[in-house]
Amino acid sequence: MKLQLSLIGAALALTTGVALAQSQGVSKDKIVLGSIQDLSGPIAGFGKQIRLGMMLRVDEINEQGGVNGRKIRLLVEDSKYDPRNAVLAAQKLVNQEKIFAMVGHLGTAQNMAAMPVQFQKNVINFFPVTAARQMYDPFHKLKYAFAAPYYDQMRVGVPKLAKEKGAKKVCAMYQDDEFGLEVLRGAEEGLKNAGMAMAETTSFKRGATDFSSQMQKLAAEKCDFVVMGTIIRETIGGIATAKRLGFNPTFLGSSASYTDLIHKLGGPAMNGFYSAMAAQHPYLDDASQNIRFWANKYQTKFSEDPTVFSVYGYQLIDAFAKAAGKAGNNLTTESFIKAMDTMVIPPDMFGTAEMTFSPTKRLGSDATRMSQILDGKWKVISDYITTK
Repeated sequence: MKLQLSLIGAALALTTGVALAQSQGVSKDKIVLGSIQDLSGPIAGFGKQIRLGMMLRVDEINEQGGVNGRKIRLLVEDSKYDPRNAVLAAQKLVNQEKIFAMVGHLGTAQNMAAMPVQFQKNVINFFPVTAARQMYDPFHKLKYAFAAPYYDQMRVGVPKLAKEKGAKKVCAMYQDDEFGLEVLRGAEEGLKNAGMAMAETTSFKRGATDFSSQMQKLAAEKCDFVVMGTIIRETIGGIATAKRLGFNPTFLGSSASYTDLIHKLGGPAMNGFYSAMAAQHPYLDDASQNIRFWANKYQTKFSEDPTVFSVYGYQLIDAFAKAAGKAGNNLTTESFIKAMDTMVIPPDMFGTAEMTFSPTKRLGSDATRMSQILDGKWKVISDYITTK
């Protein structure tokens, strides 16, 4: 009898352990979310903006009573844009803070390093702020991505713009890591499909500040169209260096370079730069009254102007709250997944394309459009295009 009781007890403990693992980070009145951002490294500008955007939506939700009566608690750790730090941050958030989900984690290599830590404890990776294909492929039930992948942005965008510009020699400068390689691979595939080929490539290490040799190489090859696998300072540094050399090709970047920091820090030299994008940058004097109202609300709360990365943070918390609300009062990892797998997120005021999810579809949308810096501001210049 004692043996039978102990076996029953062990079985109950095991069952309870599984339930706790599925609903870690959820209590009667709280949902604990974690996020890893670059707050002090090379793209801290992005990380801080994402964090503030998330905080704005979290505060709004909590002021309105939370999600099915549960307030959201958001914990943010600094990766310094280093994958090793991202692993340590993930271990802290998952194992010590017991987060329910990781939301808006910034960076390709950083997400790839942290996801195994999360998945061991059944923690969802929700809407990471990177457009790498690895955020949804290969399929994993705990992956949900919102950004059209860099690969597809370039695969459809490069041949389209190159054709419009009558480009004869398409070349590329890219960051020598998984992010930059995804930009390069997409561009090469798009050119191949259009019966063209990449004429020349040059790379740089993450954190580089001098792009003289790279631009001299592309200028010597007489490239008239340059794909930029770059983020903030590499975009600015690369284009500024080219202009000093009298080298003036068409420059096209991915959504990673779609930020107001390009024209704010780079100045007039950035005019004419193209970038793939989805959500619209929220200028305080935007033509849209809704965007203008939102931007001024953000500026009033944080004493700084919002950016498209602020928008990403706001949108991803909004999407999480919608799914968690749909999951009902019994919020667990499995009920959240069930809710997400029938989610349709309509276009919003920032112009984001409709997103849909299913039990086999973990990327919300692969639609992308083009924007260009004209007179010191980003202007949307194309409708959405997809890989279909």
